[in-house]
Amino acid sequence: MDPATTSSRNARRGLFHVEPERRTVPGRTKASTLDSRVHNRSLILATLYQDGAMTRAELGRVTGLTAPTVSALVAELDQEGLLADIGPREGVRRGKPAGLVRIVDDAVCVIALDLSHSDRFAGVITDLRGRVTARSQVPIGDALGTAAEKLVFLLAADLVDQAPRPVLGIGVGTPGIVDAEGVIRQAGHLEWTDLPLARRLTERFGVPARVGNDINAATLGARHFRGVAAHNVMVVSIEHGVGAGLIVGGELVEGEQFAAGEIGHVTVDDDGDPCICGRRGCLDLLIDAAHVRAALAAAGEAGHRGVLERAGRALGVVLAPIVSALNLNEIVLAGPADLVDGPFRESVARTVQGRTLAPISAAVAVRALGGDHELIPLGAVGLVLSAELGVL
Repeated sequence: MDPATTSSRNARRGLFHVEPERRTVPGRTKASTLDSRVHNRSLILATLYQDGAMTRAELGRVTGLTAPTVSALVAELDQEGLLADIGPREGVRRGKPAGLVRIVDDAVCVIALDLSHSDRFAGVITDLRGRVTARSQVPIGDALGTAAEKLVFLLAADLVDQAPRPVLGIGVGTPGIVDAEGVIRQAGHLEWTDLPLARRLTERFGVPARVGNDINAATLGARHFRGVAAHNVMVVSIEHGVGAGLIVGGELVEGEQFAAGEIGHVTVDDDGDPCICGRRGCLDLLIDAAHVRAALAAAGEAGHRGVLERAGRALGVVLAPIVSALNLNEIVLAGPADLVDGPFRESVARTVQGRTLAPISAAVAVRALGGDHELIPLGAVGLVLSAELGVL
């Protein structure tokens, strides 16, 4: 389907129009009226998203916005279908009680793609709370490079076709190094280099697209949709190789080369087995799910606990200095439930706590989200909600 046909079709379906990028005026220091309006819209939406239904007066008190500003923005958002009046609180009888305003969770759809699997690309449609309403997937087979890219667009097109309401945006969690513009600088196993995936998705489907590293997406998914409340947290996944996502001060840390969290090739055993990276004894060789399963098979049932404990200790040794340097309060382990729960998690916690100062070790918690396959797509949803509505 050519871009003109796609844009026309999207308009008929009510998909969100992508405004052209506005250029910043050099030397401007004072916020424009438009900047203030966008900020205030996000403030209203974020307050209702995080705190639930409120009256207009309560919104004014919480946000610090004037009553006329709140009323005008609520009316605008109500007209767009994003907010709705739901009447007064139950039990309020005196006089004419003020009506509550809430976010309409299913006003729009978010499409989220998970490109992390070795055998397929998977995608979901969700509402604004990350509740999945539809799923789709395409097998990868031996597709690489341009062929693999075409499969991403095939999957996205299928989900757009299924979308029952306007699409707010498309979020993508992908392996590899991804820059701030959604360009996949390198995803070796898919043979992608400098692929401007976000821009191409936007051009093809006429909606905003946000692309991030898959482990960073999983970290956002855990933070926003799985109750990980700590402001300083690391999520470590062993599902497909080893990767980590890091949140410090409530903000995702990506690094200047967008490669923060690449701990899989930290050397933990100078005399260990050779790794594909060219060095020996990398962490990946000890805790990646495939390697752990091979070690479990070789050890037999009697040696299972020892294998998992050694793997957990190796990860704990790598994490301890990071926990100390950043004073992390929580470590979340993601991957197959039978591997990350139990002895592996316990060994990670024991090693980290044994290698850090008491005030730090007493505060850090190690939890597992084993078998949670929604973390990456939920994080991709979060990328869209943050960029387009400012609610996260």
